[in-house]
Amino acid sequence: KPIDRFYIEEFLSRNKNLIKGDCGEISETRYLNMYNNNLVKSSKIFDFDSTNKSADIYGVLEDINKIPEKIFDCFISTQVLNFIYNFSTAIDSLHKMLKPGGVLLLTVSGPSTHISEYDMSRWGDYWRFTEQSVLKAFEKTFGQSNVEIKSYGNVLAATSMLQGISSEELTKDEINYCDPIYPMIISVKA
Repeated sequence: KPIDRFYIEEFLSRNKNLIKGDCGEISETRYLNMYNNNLVKSSKIFDFDSTNKSADIYGVLEDINKIPEKIFDCFISTQVLNFIYNFSTAIDSLHKMLKPGGVLLLTVSGPSTHISEYDMSRWGDYWRFTEQSVLKAFEKTFGQSNVEIKSYGNVLAATSMLQGISSEELTKDEINYCDPIYPMIISVKA
């Protein structure tokens, strides 16, 4: 398992009690299925790609006028904002899709991750975030008391991932140590 996916799954596992009601995820329902605790009433796939025949809702997060309003109790977005140039509008769109009291569970790549050549050639790879930048960006839309962030990773985990080492090849202490100076991913609960 790639190290960044280990951290994403750790974050979602810690927050699986929030995955309930009408839920959505981008491109697929991988994590909704993985963390379905029988509290999920419905699950929908949101995608910008109309060739994804599994998607229930098509839209572009940068076009807030075409985003459905107040349809999700929980929405999962992993490693997406890095690939959206106008990420602040995307944050507004994600907020717009949430019902009152709904929760967004989101991750972004930190500065200690590689550039994705695959994604860069498909739609662009624009940003790497810090705890500070993520907090400010999400507080602008969700409000100061409605955002929790946490970084995952350390220099060993970052260099290991760059070398193609899997999460299983690191000891529990090596992978679980979090160093805010070398975040690989930053999680957001908003």
